[in-house]
Amino acid sequence: MTHHPKSDIPRLHEAYSACFRIGAAVNPSTLTTQADLFRHHFNSLTAENEMKFEKLQPASGQYTFEAADRLIDFATANGMAVRGHTLVWHNQTPDWMFAHADGTPVDRDTLLARMQAHIATVVSRYKGIVHAWDVVNEAVSDKEGEFLRPSQWLEIAGEDFIAKAFEYAHAADPNALLFYNDYNESVPEKREKIFALVQSLREKGVPIHGVGLQAHWNLEEPSIDDIRAAIERYASLGVRLHITELDLSVFRFADRRTDLTAPTEELLAKQADRYAQIFRLFKASSAHIESVTFWGAADDYTWLDHFPVHGRKNWPFLFDEKHRPKRSFWDVLEEAPPSAIAGPG
Repeated sequence: MTHHPKSDIPRLHEAYSACFRIGAAVNPSTLTTQADLFRHHFNSLTAENEMKFEKLQPASGQYTFEAADRLIDFATANGMAVRGHTLVWHNQTPDWMFAHADGTPVDRDTLLARMQAHIATVVSRYKGIVHAWDVVNEAVSDKEGEFLRPSQWLEIAGEDFIAKAFEYAHAADPNALLFYNDYNESVPEKREKIFALVQSLREKGVPIHGVGLQAHWNLEEPSIDDIRAAIERYASLGVRLHITELDLSVFRFADRRTDLTAPTEELLAKQADRYAQIFRLFKASSAHIESVTFWGAADDYTWLDHFPVHGRKNWPFLFDEKHRPKRSFWDVLEEAPPSAIAGPG
C-alpha cells in the first residue's frame, strides 16, 4: 500500500458527505490526544461519558458542566455537530436520584419531577447546539420473555417513564431530534422489542424522532442480513436512524483469548472486509441513516480494552494506535460515493 502523508489522507466525513455525518465519541483525554484526528475525519462528536447523569449532576442540584462544555467548545470551534448522550439510563445515574435524604425510596411524582428538572436544565443549556439527544438508553431487556429491563426508573415511575423523558426533552428544546438508543439492536428478538416500544410511543403521540443503533459489533456477528433487516424494520416506523456507537471488536463476545499483543494480519484483513460490507450497507440505506458515529476514533483508546476480558487490548477502529489509517480505513473509503473523492472538477 502506498504511504500517504497525513495531509493527503482524504477526510472520511467529506467522502461520505452525500450520505451521512461521520461522528466519534470523545472523552476529556482523547479530546487532547486525538484532536487532529477528530478535526480531519469527523464532523460530529458525542460525549462518551461527560453528558451522562452522574457526570452532570452528581449531587442533587449540583451541576458540573465543565467537561461537557469543553467538548461543546471544541465542536463549535471546528464546525461540528454534537449528539447528546444520554439523558435517562439505568446505569451511571447517582443513587440520590431515587432516594430521599433518609435513604427511603422516592415516589413516582418525586422521581418524575427530578427527571424533568435534570432534563430541562441540561437540554436547555445546549439548546441549538446539541441537535440530537439519546433521550432514553437501553430500556429494553435482553432476556427472553421480558420486555423492559428492570430498573429503578421502571420500578418507581412505571413504564411511562420513557414517554415522560421524551416529553420533557421536547419541551426543553422543541427543535432537537430525540432518539431511543440501544445495543443488540440487530438481534431479531430484541429488534422486535425495540420496534414494539418505539411503535407504541409513536402511536401515543410521544415526540420521538429516531432509533439509535449502537452497533457494538464484531467480525462475525451480527450478520449483514440481520443488520439490514434491523435497519429496514426501524425505518418502516417512519423514524430517522443514527448509528450511534460503532466499533468492530476483533474478538467475538464469547472469545476469551488473551495471547495477542497486536492484531494479526488475518484479523486486520477480516476487519477491513467487514467494515467495507457494513459501509456498503449504510450507503445503500442512507435515505434512512443520517449519522454514523464510531464509539471512539483510534486504537490507542477504546472502552473494549479490558472488556469483557480484563488485561486484554482490542483494536476496533479505522485508525491504529499511532492514529495511522488501517486497511479498514482505505476499504471504507473505497465504498464512499465516487463523486466525493474525485475532488473539484
